[in-house]
Amino acid sequence: MSERGTSVDHLTVHRWAMKLLPVLEKLFRGHKRTVGKSWRMDETYIRVKGQWKYLYRAVDRDGNTVDFLLRARRDKHAAQRYFERSMIHNGVPETVTIDLSGANLAALKAINVKRESPIRIRQKKYLNNIVEQDHRAIKRRIRPMLGFKKFTCARVVLIGIELMHMINKGQMKITSASGPLPPSSFTP
Repeated sequence: MSERGTSVDHLTVHRWAMKLLPVLEKLFRGHKRTVGKSWRMDETYIRVKGQWKYLYRAVDRDGNTVDFLLRARRDKHAAQRYFERSMIHNGVPETVTIDLSGANLAALKAINVKRESPIRIRQKKYLNNIVEQDHRAIKRRIRPMLGFKKFTCARVVLIGIELMHMINKGQMKITSASGPLPPSSFTP
């Protein structure tokens, strides 16, 4: 805004973000490229109001973000909610690679009980390096913010950060006469 000669308070930008980012996420989901059938899933920690919260994330074997979900707890219920939500938006994976977390394993086993053809579960510590490295880009954006004061604000801001990360990776389908734009044209 300063490039255009307009003075805007940071709270105004924050209010815009709280209103617009959920709408942008809904629109983006309709234009997101499909992801692969082999997922690497992990959770990372985010500080909200001085307490650790858990950002569940998964990427496919090519490094494309499958989905993300911020939860207050790290347990079977939270992991199961994440997997169910991800499968609604991205289809059912053939294989899910997780670290040695018992909660993620229990959630996948509970999902497999309801299914005719079970999801293959690989529980290997070092096969998850793709998603561990992908966490770095999100953490790099969050670190200068010095934490969040409200869970709802953290959830909405993380939506915006994850959307920009996916757009930068080229996960958005663009329909135009000249075809899809390369990922480098989306730099913020």
